[in-house]
Amino acid sequence: MAPRAEAMDTIAREAILMDAQTGAVLFNKDADNLMPPASMSKLMTVYMVFERLKEGSLSLDDEFVVSENAWRKGNWASGGSTMFLEPGQRVRVEDLLQGIIVQSGNDACVVVAEAMAGSEDAFAELMTEKAKEIGLKNSTFRNASGWPHPEHRMTAHDLAILAKRTINDFPEFYHYYSERKFTYNDHTQYNRNALLGKGLGVDGLKTGHTENAGYGLTASAERRDRRLILVVNGLPDKKARRIEPQRLLEWGFREFKNYPLFKAGEEIDKIGIWLGDKAEVPLIVTDEMVLTLPRKERAGMKATVEYSTPVPAPVKAGDRMGTLTLTFPERDAIEVPLIAGDGAERLGLFGRVMSAVRSIILGVSG
Repeated sequence: MAPRAEAMDTIAREAILMDAQTGAVLFNKDADNLMPPASMSKLMTVYMVFERLKEGSLSLDDEFVVSENAWRKGNWASGGSTMFLEPGQRVRVEDLLQGIIVQSGNDACVVVAEAMAGSEDAFAELMTEKAKEIGLKNSTFRNASGWPHPEHRMTAHDLAILAKRTINDFPEFYHYYSERKFTYNDHTQYNRNALLGKGLGVDGLKTGHTENAGYGLTASAERRDRRLILVVNGLPDKKARRIEPQRLLEWGFREFKNYPLFKAGEEIDKIGIWLGDKAEVPLIVTDEMVLTLPRKERAGMKATVEYSTPVPAPVKAGDRMGTLTLTFPERDAIEVPLIAGDGAERLGLFGRVMSAVRSIILGVSG
């Protein structure tokens, strides 16, 4: 449920602000346009490593060998970010992760790709397959680092989804994204995410920059048990990458709030049953329902329940019986299915006759 378009603007070429719990998009500026993600695509490379670590087929203490190819692609003279690895060196997986996340090392990305898939091209294909599997509909990878390639494309929306999946799928590893510096081979480098440690609640994730992409940031911030995810790209310089994300995050935390409405399985109403062994069954919602709304619009929300009664038996638990409709002054209504929380069997012949007689005499159903 997005705010009105005029509520906020940004100088970023593409941007999206999402609530991490509900997935509600609070702000969208060309977030589904294909764009060069630069080093923000390293989030997918790291996701692949995290997945192997979680399933147990890889350990933080495992070592990968630096090939001549990985060294050449990541050498500082190539113009990209580097971890300053040396050919033939054996490097722990944990160090490579920190080299990718904190130092944005292209060399570390190639080392990981070659070790896990045999070549960077093969690893990029696996990245694209995994992206589709986890809900990234418009992402195509041609390398592991985000190095410029005309077919290496993502969307801001996909990056936000990837950040959300990273946080939810790998809470035991997410802390690496909040590290502010890392030293390897006597080279200390600092995280380019300028919002870390500034009292903003930002604890990740990844910056990006190439001449074609501009300056970008995929960030996440948590305040008072509420988390927002922000992606901006196409900014003109580092200063804008520091200021624009902060401004958008402040707006999102200030103007919106999460409102818990129903718990999973919560009873909303009861519905009468005709000729059943129960006179009525509860109507429930299947899933927990939390809405992200502008604070000023919560008071205008109305809820109505629609169903036809009585319902003839038999009724099975889980049958859809009605609809809960939430309406708002300035946005589309939301319809939520209501299902039977319990079943009701059809009465036998004698029971049906007695129920019908009781209905006629007493004017009651069931």
